[in-house]
Amino acid sequence: MHRHFLRVALAGGACSGSALAQGDAAPAPAPQGTAFDRALEEALAKQQPPPNAAAPPDLFGAPLRLLDLSLDTLVNAGSSTERDDSIDQLQGGGHDPKQRGFTLSQVELSAIGAVDPWFQFEAHLDYFITPEGESEFELEEAFARTSALPHGLQLKVGHYLTEFGRINAQHPHAWDFIDQPVICSRLFGPDGMRGTGARMAWLAPLPWFAELQLGIQNSHGETMTSFGASEDAPPPAGHAFDEVETRSLADFAWSSRLLQSFDLADDVVSFFGVSGAWGPNAAGTSTRSAVYGADVKVKWQAEKNDNGWPFVVFQAEALRRVYGTSLQSLDPDGVPGSGDEATVPGDTLHDRGGYAYVLWGFTRDWAAGLRLELARSSGAGLVPSDLDPRRDDRQRWSPLLVWHPSHFSRVRLQYDLDVADHLAHDRAHSVWLGLEFLVGSHPAHTY
Repeated sequence: MHRHFLRVALAGGACSGSALAQGDAAPAPAPQGTAFDRALEEALAKQQPPPNAAAPPDLFGAPLRLLDLSLDTLVNAGSSTERDDSIDQLQGGGHDPKQRGFTLSQVELSAIGAVDPWFQFEAHLDYFITPEGESEFELEEAFARTSALPHGLQLKVGHYLTEFGRINAQHPHAWDFIDQPVICSRLFGPDGMRGTGARMAWLAPLPWFAELQLGIQNSHGETMTSFGASEDAPPPAGHAFDEVETRSLADFAWSSRLLQSFDLADDVVSFFGVSGAWGPNAAGTSTRSAVYGADVKVKWQAEKNDNGWPFVVFQAEALRRVYGTSLQSLDPDGVPGSGDEATVPGDTLHDRGGYAYVLWGFTRDWAAGLRLELARSSGAGLVPSDLDPRRDDRQRWSPLLVWHPSHFSRVRLQYDLDVADHLAHDRAHSVWLGLEFLVGSHPAHTY
């Protein structure tokens, strides 16, 4: 039954907030006859028009209606043994807690609806306040998906998060833990890898769920950290920014992903994925990068459950980046690209790491988790790795406690023990309290 939840959100947002309630990016299907099914049936019944009601407006003869509109807010508070400028380096995610005290990490307005029988549209607008107190707005995603292509094909066109691994394609409010994994921040940037382009997916006609994706996106911009990047988000290891020009298909960022799912038992579902991305980078006129990843997720949920509890989730990702650089010239002060007094030969930078965690929903409305993260780098750069917060060796342990007051709110308490080469005392201790609340109608997140 879970196969249908992978490609289609529940109709009309009937599952609003259910991802919060189960401590997961998306709820696994519950057995028939549970409170989940009854709530779904009641919500769908309420959406049926009364007898003799006027037909909704149409476009080219097809009903046109907005299905889901929601506002999701993330507020974090806490403290750390590090000062605010160091916290900003430790917490690499754009919507992570960034300072001692309070952080308005994200207010996300989402609109998801049917355009016509052939297309569905989705847009996400974000607002947050920086540690300096400045208001920032950004368009996180705005894209259309086909809904009627034959042979298991689906086309996505617009501005979207690259479907690479498990975390990158998810919005922060869909994460189980408060902050973005270190390796994801390092390879994909503070806001994840995303850009304007197109992606084709093929659902293979197999007895199990198997989907193959191939995407192409613009390779430049601050959200393309491992590729064309930008002057505001330059290449790693101190290399000078060299703008990538689009002259051929080789100058785009290409991505691919294979996701498969199997039922290991009646109450256990598993997901296995491999991903890849490649394209030009900004460390030279002809330098290129490649990122590879593998991920796994396994979820157990009792067949006889209390609105989704108890459950156990295991999730892990491993990622690796191969980043080519070119000859760099330095002036006497060591500034790259501004003189010819000294040169540093090009080298291939290697960055690798991953995370793994377990989340246990031990009783109704409560869950506990533990996450381990590792990040390592090698290859000579203009800045030594042990002094570079973007490339030094990192390790993080994060225990987590979660309380779900309702389907529309979540409270998380998380402790981070960071061990990093660039820290003056090698380690940092941080405690974060996060509050999330959702208003409106939001469909279930895909696995």
